[in-house]
Amino acid sequence: MGWWQVKSVRTAFQGELGAFSHMAVQQLLGKRAQVIPCERFEQVFRLLAKGEVDAAVVPIENTLHGSVHENYDHLLQFDLPITAETSVRIIHNLIAIPSTSFKKIESVYSHPVALNQCLNFFAAHPHLQRIPFYDTAGSVKMVMNERRPTAAAIASSMAAEIYGAKILKRSIEDDRQNFTRFFLLQRPGDKPLVQTRAERKTSLVFSTRNTPGSLFRALSALALRDLNLTKIESRPLRGKPWEYLFYVDVVADVADPRMRKALGHLEELADFLKVLGSYPRGK
Repeated sequence: MGWWQVKSVRTAFQGELGAFSHMAVQQLLGKRAQVIPCERFEQVFRLLAKGEVDAAVVPIENTLHGSVHENYDHLLQFDLPITAETSVRIIHNLIAIPSTSFKKIESVYSHPVALNQCLNFFAAHPHLQRIPFYDTAGSVKMVMNERRPTAAAIASSMAAEIYGAKILKRSIEDDRQNFTRFFLLQRPGDKPLVQTRAERKTSLVFSTRNTPGSLFRALSALALRDLNLTKIESRPLRGKPWEYLFYVDVVADVADPRMRKALGHLEELADFLKVLGSYPRGK
């Protein structure tokens, strides 16, 4: 048994205890994770970059809300390779203090994204006031601290358990196919914390010259070698208005001969190229 299987792993994430990012940490690292909640995404990246934590878990995209653009920008800024990924099924629950009932609830707090993913619930209960809050789990923590019988929060069942709250309504989200994808990040050279025989993926970012057909030629470096792209995302290139960076996920290990040749070809065509990580494909 290696050290990575027994050592406590200090792991940073954005949000309060019980947030969906906390659930992602548990899915990736299990009980060996010693969680470090952070207020902001940038703080998560900086703690890992400074070596104050061993790993970080950040959301990168949601099947309904789309990409977390801030974290794509941080992946470019910080040299912190992706070493694993996982997807968390987002189940929103209406949560309140144990002594109250659904009939007493007048206001509901949660992160704006969570509130917007439960619109059918609010349409069915128009008397409920929606109040945006900075974090799903944080809204449960606040409701429990203030002990208001007319207030509730929308968050995970894990948050209800951690703060000793009661779930009044389960799974109130509009769409049951609601998943968020998370990346596990480590420092360069650290031994990967997740080791499986799963199919591997490589994430990279590149920019091309602003000329006709440049993106087509860049992607042909992958297509000509039968490499499967599972995602492509464009982000503005700072300092160059109307030019873009392209974030791409490819089903292949960076050590695969086809991938090595594709990267060599792409490097000849691109103005900029960076491999963000090569890691086991999550479920």
